[in-house]
Amino acid sequence: MASFVIEGGHSLSGEITPQGAKNEALQVICATLLTKQKVTIHNIPSILDVNNLIDLLKNIGVRVEKISKHTYSFQADAIDIDFFTSTAYYKQSSALRGSVMLVGPLVARFGYAIIPKPGGDKIGRRRLDTHFVGIQKLGAEFTYDPTHQLYKIEAKKLQGTYMLLEEASVTGTANILMAAVLAQGKTTIYNAACEPYLQQLCKMLNAMGAKISGIGSNLLTIEGVESLGGCEHTILPDMIEIGSFIGMAAMTNSSITIKNVSYENLGIIPDSFRKLGINIEVSGDDIIVPKQSGFTIESYIDGSIMTLADAPWPGLTPDLLSVLLVVATKAKGSVLIHQKMFESRLFFVDKLIDMGAQIILCDPHRATIIGLGENFRLRKAVMSSPDIRAGIALLIAAMSAEGTSVIHNIEQIDRGYEDIELRINQLGGKIKREA
Repeated sequence: MASFVIEGGHSLSGEITPQGAKNEALQVICATLLTKQKVTIHNIPSILDVNNLIDLLKNIGVRVEKISKHTYSFQADAIDIDFFTSTAYYKQSSALRGSVMLVGPLVARFGYAIIPKPGGDKIGRRRLDTHFVGIQKLGAEFTYDPTHQLYKIEAKKLQGTYMLLEEASVTGTANILMAAVLAQGKTTIYNAACEPYLQQLCKMLNAMGAKISGIGSNLLTIEGVESLGGCEHTILPDMIEIGSFIGMAAMTNSSITIKNVSYENLGIIPDSFRKLGINIEVSGDDIIVPKQSGFTIESYIDGSIMTLADAPWPGLTPDLLSVLLVVATKAKGSVLIHQKMFESRLFFVDKLIDMGAQIILCDPHRATIIGLGENFRLRKAVMSSPDIRAGIALLIAAMSAEGTSVIHNIEQIDRGYEDIELRINQLGGKIKREA
């Protein structure tokens, strides 16, 4: 188990370019299974979750060519159906939560899929009902094997239908969408997720020959087609990494420029940091976070304490609440962080409390942060990363702390952030990786 050793107290300066979006990459790579023809994807991040998915596709028979570090081609013209019953497949796919998005493409094209109960972050229950109920409505039959903890899905031919999703799940919408593009007739998905990454998946599928309308709204209409072809696609920059860099600059009292952020696709992320008092400037498609002596949390017009809460797009992504929470410890004022979706995602705050932060964990979903201002410095600590987003939040905390901190289980951070210590060190950080 690898660890980071972080020497705190160093300011950063310079430019950094965000990686390709992890969440989009997992979706569009799974979508390559929908065609026999070659699909080329640019700006793929070289991170653990994405690399594991690519390896899984190779093992099920997809011909994968690495054209450059961040560009791959995929051709799914010789899928090995028998591999789905192997122990190797069970082990590999169960370790990767993103593998659940194989179900839609496989059932749509081959009428058959097996998926072990997927793993991933330990952040609370993450139901698959939206995925499965939606695909069931298209005509697929699900059975669950409790002994081996795997789902078997079969469908002779999917049939388009109307559905109202119980929740606007991003991966659930993506899975249903990928199944529906090859179903007979028209499918209407209401309460669909409409995140930029889901919009990107829709645009890629349309470039392959699908007929999807309503892109960017919560009402998607899909006219099923007989088959799809190849295409080229470029992944958006990762909004979560961009937010992480904003928080990192604020916590270390630094000035950095974040390049090529696709600002129009960031939604309310910049304004959420501005609510904590952080100055953010926009120059073309770059974000500049200037060095500032301190920042003060806004309050509501009536003077009551500000609340930052996650919500489906265009609301605030839950993946950035951990970073916002850490940044608030050094701001002046108080804020309530309300994490609605996952009941275990705020449990990392006990590490911040050990570092001297003033935080009240109200319940599994809510934490009140009492910011102590610019003169406050967190203390060094030895910690373990429980999930990707808490991991980067703890890394940001350690970079701003007095002394040298250690974070164990950094494989969790590697799942979502490419060469993170090397890129931060180029800006002036002091992070060392130890085996």
